Order: sequence, then structure tokens, then C-alpha cells
Amino acid sequence: MSHENARSAPRPPAVLIGLVGEGVGPSLTPPMHELEGSRHGMNYVYRTIDLAPDEGTTDFLRGLLVSARRLGFTGLNITHPVKQAVIPLLDELADSARAVGAVNTVVFTEQGTIGHNTDVTGFRAALNDAFGDDRLGRAVLVGAGGAGSAVATALAQHPIDELVIVDQDAVRADALAEHASALGRAVRTVAPDSLPDELAGADLVVNATPVGMAAHPGTSFDPALLPTGIRVADIVYRPVDTALLQEARTRGIRTMSGLGMAMHQAADAFEIFTGERADRQAMLADLDDLVAAEAAEKTLEPHHP
Repeated sequence: MSHENARSAPRPPAVLIGLVGEGVGPSLTPPMHELEGSRHGMNYVYRTIDLAPDEGTTDFLRGLLVSARRLGFTGLNITHPVKQAVIPLLDELADSARAVGAVNTVVFTEQGTIGHNTDVTGFRAALNDAFGDDRLGRAVLVGAGGAGSAVATALAQHPIDELVIVDQDAVRADALAEHASALGRAVRTVAPDSLPDELAGADLVVNATPVGMAAHPGTSFDPALLPTGIRVADIVYRPVDTALLQEARTRGIRTMSGLGMAMHQAADAFEIFTGERADRQAMLADLDDLVAAEAAEKTLEPHHP
């Protein structure tokens, strides 16, 4: 190809994204986005921006946003522990971010910085994929942390009669209940020792705690408490098949893994960043492959005495 033809050849769209948070190095979000970008013929580059514990301050985040815009970033994904700290620094919030009071996606536009929350939209889409959008009676949420906040918001937007929040930290649970009830649903909190009674009459239970992850094995509650006919959702996806889901399936209970939420939140962010429709089935297959490859690699790691 001549230099003249090379100059006149159309260049693929360039997209530069960053993931901001603590301990983001092992995240599977960058390869998932880059694989989807390649399917769209984009020059899609996704980098992690790993914060030190003392870098989650307002001043540091303000400087980071200014620098990212100046360096040509299309947008940023935001994760723990700065999903709320970044909010006062943004020019506008989408409804998803305003509803949950946290931001996980920031896009740079000519009008300014806009914050979204695709954890909320991602869980809602995954829930509909797994169980449909039929009305539920009681939904029980176990875990009122950052992930629980997004799940509570999504459940409050789903047709349910009642949301029950269970957490070891009563103050945190009450704060989340107050926030979720503002969305127009009946919400209450109970102590963990009341969980057996709440599950007995529930249509859905969601584990929004880290329990079940490779680093936190086990279950957040005794699966023997699950009644026949309940649906079980777990936001953990590393591993995909948690102990809670395995036990539920042995008893014929319908389950939802965390893979769908992880895919949908990434797909929603991709669409916000690029304006193009994500191939969600392909992204789900990519994520499944990435998780499986990670698990296989860890199995092959040498064990030192």
C-alpha cells in the first residue's frame, strides 16, 4: 500500500477506557471489553488504574478525571472504593446512578462528565433473563454492601411486593432500606437470625455478599433453609458455580449465577462508551471462557510448602 493510500484508508474508531479502583489488576473487565471492541472493528484499549489506599480522595479523583479527559480517554469504569466519592466531581448523573447513589461508569462528552450505574441495569437484565419479569412476592437480599446497594435498587425497580434486607451490620442494612424504600417498594430489614422465617415465605433470595468467591468459600446462609419453589440468585461469578447454587440445584431449585450480571453491566458500559449495540451472547461466552481459563490456570499453579 502506498503512503497516499495508507493516509486515505479509514482508521478504525479509537476507544480508550480505564478501570479505576483498588486491586483492579486481576479484573476480567478489560479483556471482555477489548474482545467486544474487536468484533466491532474498533481500536479498543482498556487499561486498569489501580489506586493506592490513600488515593481515593476527592482531590486525587478530580485530578484523575481531568488527566483522563486530557489524555483522550473515552470514559472510565469506577469500582470499589470510589463509586460514591466520584459523584460530586461529575457534571451530570444518569437515572441509574441517581437511583442507587453510586457510579460505576463515567463517560466524557462535549457537555461534560456523565455518571451511570450499570451494576443496577446489569442485575435487572440478568434477573429477567433467568426468571422473567413476573411479579414476585417477597425478595430477600443477603448483603447490604456496595453490590447489595445495586441489587436492592434493581429489585425495587422490579415488580415485587416486598424486599427484605439481611446484613450483619444493622446500621448499613437500615440505611439501604431507607434508600430503597424511596423507590416506592415496601422494604424492611431483619437480623440474620430471622432469615429462616423470611426465606420460608420468599419467592427469591439473592446472595450479594462475597461469600462463595474463591477467596471466601462457603455459603452466606445454610442452603438447607431454602424452601421448595424459591429462586436463588448469586452475584458471585468467580467461580460461576458457587456452593450455594450447587446445593440449590440438587434440590430442584431454579438458580441464577453472577455471570449474567457481570456480562450485562459490561455490555451496558460498552454501549454507553461507544454508542454501538453489544453482542451480549458473544460477551457472555467470552466471560465464561475467561473465568474458566482463570480457574484452570490457578489449578495448575505450583503449591509451595
